[in-house]
Amino acid sequence: MNLTTTFALLRKASACKPRYAFLRKALSCEEYGDDTPINLLTILDTNGLDDALWALSATIENCDKVARLMAADFAEQILPIWQKYTDDKRPELAIKAARDFANGLITDQARAAARADAWAATGNASWDAARDAAWAAARAAAWDDASWAAARAAARAAAWAAAWDAAVAAARDAAWAAAWAAAGDDAAWAAAGDAAWDAARADAWDAAWDAAVEASWDAARLTAGDAAWDAAVAIQKAIFVGYLQPKV
Repeated sequence: MNLTTTFALLRKASACKPRYAFLRKALSCEEYGDDTPINLLTILDTNGLDDALWALSATIENCDKVARLMAADFAEQILPIWQKYTDDKRPELAIKAARDFANGLITDQARAAARADAWAATGNASWDAARDAAWAAARAAAWDDASWAAARAAARAAAWAAAWDAAVAAARDAAWAAAWAAAGDDAAWAAAGDAAWDAARADAWDAAWDAAVEASWDAARLTAGDAAWDAAVAIQKAIFVGYLQPKV
């Protein structure tokens, strides 16, 4: 679907001034006047995904259906993460409800019920990644959000879920490896006499583990989280392009 906006529409929708100025600078003033249509794929190229999703709020064409379908696709990214923690089907059903509503197959009431269930699932999730996953599904099906806002919120939540999941796994692995290396040092065990061997070994392990976790957690989490976030956004960009690129 071809979706466009204009500088006039972006101002009317109260676009972020620095991001608006960035777009103005990127696009030639001679080529783009106030009312010249700007393809949202152009905004994706110049300003990135978040601004392109926000621009859905100021399109010349009606983009409600496309934005809701995008939101469902973004949220669906996180189902494998959610399923690692629970077999609760509520987020999956909320995503289906978002699609069904966009396609005119269910009522607002049915979508609201699915959304409420997905919100409830966030309260039952014990891990940050799982909570973000359920939250993404809830936002995709949100009845009180504008479609563009649902798409943008679902994209952010899905990326956060991916980042958290990867960060926790990487930090856990790094801390485990570092703790084994530190606690396995012969000097740590040599400190224990025969009578107190087990107690001293446990104390040495605990101390080494704590030190390793503190040293390795943040670095591993940030590295893996950033990579997972970037990978999630790359998938979302492909989804965005898939909806807006002309079909041949």
